[in-house]
Amino acid sequence: MEIDVLSWLRSRISTPTMVHPDEALPGRPDPIIRRMPVHEVLGLPLDEVPEGAEVAYFALGCYWGEEKMFWQTPGVLNTAVGFMGGFTPNPTYAECCSGRTGHTETVQVVFDPARISYQRLLKLFWENHDPTQLNRQGNDSGTQYRSALFPVNEAQRIAAEESLTGFQKSLTRRGYGTVTTEISVGQRFYYAEVEHQQYLHKNPDGYCPSHATGVKCGPEV
Repeated sequence: MEIDVLSWLRSRISTPTMVHPDEALPGRPDPIIRRMPVHEVLGLPLDEVPEGAEVAYFALGCYWGEEKMFWQTPGVLNTAVGFMGGFTPNPTYAECCSGRTGHTETVQVVFDPARISYQRLLKLFWENHDPTQLNRQGNDSGTQYRSALFPVNEAQRIAAEESLTGFQKSLTRRGYGTVTTEISVGQRFYYAEVEHQQYLHKNPDGYCPSHATGVKCGPEV
């Protein structure tokens, strides 16, 4: 019987598990950022959404490099990093890294739909990480690195689910396993500390691994 070595190796890697809500850290009532800073590259307050713009949220591993990818994308007007999908209100970066908040590192993307579609952003999302890795991206291990999409409306939810189905077909043809990406609506975004915002602009030689599979999305996304 032929052995799929890649699948066997992946099966030998222990997978972190999600913290139970009753065991999550308590957090705090107030936001970590008290005064919203201006984007170091794009020049807008991090929470500003210009008229006519839309917002989307993507979690695909360490958010430092992923934020840079999005702010460099034509049609993207604003970005910020933070946390979504967990149980702890207003968590710190250190708390999220402990795995005891349930959140995953997330990039908030404000975009002009007349210049770039949500579907195009989804294509960037899928092609720039390995969504078949559960609760990890490469050596970054933990539920805080899990792959996730957080649609803000029904149109985004439908587009996200359709794109997942299409990309799964592409991955399967290349020998990859099942997509583990979480699609969850109604989640709140918590801004990370100021030093994490536009981290790779402030630290050009900072940590920025790529976990892209090399698999491309089809024309459907």
